[in-house]
Amino acid sequence: MFSDTVSELNSQTPSKRLPSLQALRCFEAAARRENFSKAAEELHLTHGAISRAVRLLEDDLGVTLFDRRSRRVFLTDAGRHLAQAVHEGLERMRQATQELRARARHARRWVLSCEPTLLMRWLIPRWPQFQQMHPELQLHLVAGGGPFSFADGIDLAIRRDDFALPAGCHAETLFAERIGPVCRPDRLAQWCDRPAQEHTPRLRADAPLLQSRTRPGAWATWAEYSGQPQPSGPQLQFEHFYFTLQAAVAGMGVAIGPWQLVRDDIASGVLAAPMGFVEDGSRYCLLSPAPPAPNGVHAQLLQWLRSQA
Repeated sequence: MFSDTVSELNSQTPSKRLPSLQALRCFEAAARRENFSKAAEELHLTHGAISRAVRLLEDDLGVTLFDRRSRRVFLTDAGRHLAQAVHEGLERMRQATQELRARARHARRWVLSCEPTLLMRWLIPRWPQFQQMHPELQLHLVAGGGPFSFADGIDLAIRRDDFALPAGCHAETLFAERIGPVCRPDRLAQWCDRPAQEHTPRLRADAPLLQSRTRPGAWATWAEYSGQPQPSGPQLQFEHFYFTLQAAVAGMGVAIGPWQLVRDDIASGVLAAPMGFVEDGSRYCLLSPAPPAPNGVHAQLLQWLRSQA
């Protein structure tokens, strides 16, 4: 005959059995806030669910974790002891899962976020060359503009420095922004004059100006940095900057074109830039959480991007 200790060899004794993880999560949130309602809001549960979870945990452990006084709760000594241990344990689990997710993401691919117009008109047309040069690198392109967070699954980002960079963000300059009026070549005689004794053409007063909601000060910025008078012709408003460039290609008016976004159209004769380009004081940067490591994905991408600028 076998003894009970042998027959129950694979069962856990009460002293080794852990309470429900869900109950511990509810308790940790309630302990951290000393408020069941706020804990319920944080975990997207009801006040009753938090209260029941804490009560079940107290019954399981055989101790009182909270003093309940006039609709308020206060941690007991036992509650504080358990709260510290549970908080440290959950925090270690969070850190471990974040590290594992980051490793898995980096093993599969890097995510590069780029401003939409730059992505469409400059980066994507050149991207096959990068893929051919570095077939072993897995980079996924996504469109995104303005402020962002590396915690959202973005590894690297290309942005113009017209907003406050995230805390701890490392920036590598790719190229300075250069801007100038652009239009279809067959509209130059209609919308531009070349005053006597001047080498640079000027826009006529009736030349239609293409504006966008996303860069409302584009014409004023160009006038400031070029030393030219700000044009006062009729304006056509578009929702996005990309649309103003497409409208210029369609012959609808004159747009402010950043050099990198229109250089291919100018080279192919689709657009003309009669007044040239001037730097507007801003720059495009490759942003990352840390400086590039030698010979890493970040460093190789940075070298290639600069070669294209």
